[in-house]
Amino acid sequence: MNQAIRIRESWEDRLLLTIVYVVLGLVTIAVAYPIIFIISSSFSSSSAVMGGKVWFLPVEPTWYGYSAVFKYKQIWTGYLNSIFYTGAGSTLSVALTIMMAYPISRKTFVGRNIFVWLLLFAMLFSGGLIPYYLVVRNLHLLGTAWAMILPGALSIFSVIVAKTFFQSSIPNDLYEAAQIDGCTDAGFLVRVVLFLSKPVIAVLFLWSAVGNWNSYFNALIFLNDAGKYPLQLVLREILVVNNVDTSSMSLSAEQLKHFEDMKTLLKYSVIVISSIPVLILYPFIQKYFVQGVMVGAIKE
Repeated sequence: MNQAIRIRESWEDRLLLTIVYVVLGLVTIAVAYPIIFIISSSFSSSSAVMGGKVWFLPVEPTWYGYSAVFKYKQIWTGYLNSIFYTGAGSTLSVALTIMMAYPISRKTFVGRNIFVWLLLFAMLFSGGLIPYYLVVRNLHLLGTAWAMILPGALSIFSVIVAKTFFQSSIPNDLYEAAQIDGCTDAGFLVRVVLFLSKPVIAVLFLWSAVGNWNSYFNALIFLNDAGKYPLQLVLREILVVNNVDTSSMSLSAEQLKHFEDMKTLLKYSVIVISSIPVLILYPFIQKYFVQGVMVGAIKE
C-alpha cells in the first residue's frame, strides 16, 4: 500500500514559513484595508464619514453618494470618453506593438539589430515634456481626441515583451512549414502567429487598457474642452481641486446645500465607480496574463 512520504521540517523551515505567512498577511491587510475603507465610506452617511466613525463596515448605510454621482452629468461624459480612449487606444497599441515586434523577432529580417538598438535607445532617453508637447502641437492634435490616443500608442517595453514571446513560442519549423505550403509572411502572421499569441495579446491589451483608463496627464496638457475630458481628469477636479460643478445637476436648493456637505462622500463613491471597469476586465484575462508574462519573461 502506497503511503505518502512526509518530509520532516526543521525548525528553521517552520520559522521561515511563519515569517512568510506573517509578511504576506501584513501585505494583504495593507492592500485590502484601503479598498474596504473606501467602499464602506461610499455607503456610509456623510456625518459618519466626516466624523471619522467609519473604520471597517458602513456606518448608517445610505445610497445617497451614488445617487448624487448618477445626477452628475460630467462624470458620465468622462466615463464615455474614457471608454472610447481606452478601447481605441488599446486596440491601436496592440496592433502597432505586434506589427513592430514580429518583424524584429525573425532572424531573417534584415537590419533587425539596428531597430532593436534604436528601440532601446528611445526607451532609455527621451526629449522631455516640452518637445513632446511641441510635436503634438505641430501635428495639430491639440484639443482633439487623437491627442489621447496617438502619442502613447506604442510602448517600447511592450514591443520587447512581444518580441521575446514570438521568439520563444513560435518555432522556426512552423514558419518553414507554412512557407512550403505557400503562405506569405503576412498570412503567417494573421493565420498562425496571432492564433498562437493569445496570452501575450491579452497581456498587452490589459497593460494598455489600464494605462489608458488611469491616464489624465495627457488630457491635462492637451485638452481644453471639458466635454472631451476623460473620467480621471473629472476625478482630479473632484478629489484634488475639490471642484464640483453642480450646474449640470438637477438638484433643488436644499439638495444643493446638502450636496456641499457630502463632497467627501461623493469622492469615495466616484472612486468605487471609476474602478469597476478594470475590476470587471481583469478576471476574464487573468489566466492569459499570468501565462503571457511568464512565457515572455523567462524564455529567450
